[in-house]
Amino acid sequence: MPDSMRLNYSDFNSEAEITEATEKACDLIEEIYESGKYPRMIVHREYSKHNPTLKGELAQPKAFRWYLLREMRRLLTKKADIEILAKRDRIALNDPGLLSHTDEEEWDITKKKMFLFGPERTDISLDRLTHYTGTDPHDFQRYILFTNYAMHVEVFLEKYPDCVKPFKDGMQMPAYHHRLPNNKGITLINIGVGPSNAKTITDHVCVLRPDAMIMVGHCGGLRNHQEIGDFVLASSYFRDDKVLDELFPIGNPVIPNYLLNLYLKEVLDNHNLKHRIGTVFTTANRNWEFSITNSVHKIHQSRSLAVDMESATLATNGFRYRVPHATLLCVSDKPLHGKPKLSGAAQAFYQNSKELHLQLVIEAIDKVKENYPNGLPNSSIRAFNEPLMESGE
Repeated sequence: MPDSMRLNYSDFNSEAEITEATEKACDLIEEIYESGKYPRMIVHREYSKHNPTLKGELAQPKAFRWYLLREMRRLLTKKADIEILAKRDRIALNDPGLLSHTDEEEWDITKKKMFLFGPERTDISLDRLTHYTGTDPHDFQRYILFTNYAMHVEVFLEKYPDCVKPFKDGMQMPAYHHRLPNNKGITLINIGVGPSNAKTITDHVCVLRPDAMIMVGHCGGLRNHQEIGDFVLASSYFRDDKVLDELFPIGNPVIPNYLLNLYLKEVLDNHNLKHRIGTVFTTANRNWEFSITNSVHKIHQSRSLAVDMESATLATNGFRYRVPHATLLCVSDKPLHGKPKLSGAAQAFYQNSKELHLQLVIEAIDKVKENYPNGLPNSSIRAFNEPLMESGE
């Protein structure tokens, strides 16, 4: 196999020819990477007035081959030319110089990027995914669900008994993968409790360019007319977790993906389930109820419907890294209304809600697959100067 390749859109007369060519291109990309070099991709776009040529290096191409195939097909269909060649030698993960290539603060936000992440960042992030989840990054699917309850894992295993499981017990954030061809299945990750874990895992998951990330969690209800077991669909977030404040301005609006919310709402309505749509207040303080003056004042000002410890963090990283995201929570307690989370009542609630909660999100994902098989539109979370691999102007 050659060490370089050029795909000219004018050479192809059918979709089948484009598909065959992109498969061969991915084979070459993987071979270059396995040979010890970073593959480089150069895209020439005559149709783009301001950015006709984009360049980028990548790593671990097998882990998101589905994404590369899809985006190259899009580019060729839109009459772009693609060039692939071997670039520089790979940097070992234990090389002291590795981290000098992974500093996001050095991103040039004035330039369009072929890939959001550099190859060094991809290498280290996928290694950490294995460390945290106990699974191979190649098994991750394009729809990612996050939970912090083992009961949701139990339901997932009952529904998908043949899913890929962690290679050993005791992983910090174990992952489970219902694999389908072209990575169209679902991955469930038990991230544990708290915004720090939420940031850590999404820092690395987003490198795989998933089509959607959804938080499937519980929350404290904050409104008089909510009941235990009601659902909350986030339309916005109050970021009181502080975890990403130094990396992402607190004043930037972060909202869920409209289409994900649309399908989640449709599923809730189809099941005739009581729910409310509004702001989710995310805190890093599990015992926020013990700080009434400070916490409750902010909650009232924000008009929040619910309080949790992960949703805003996941959403903010989804926005930062241009991944469509959403949140569906279930009210497990109402601390401000004489219904704190007590062990006995909580266990009964968990048993009654766990199967339905996960099923609702899976049904919404099925609607996404049916209506947007090539991925949800993400223009709302891409800047005008950042098309990633997509063939935007």
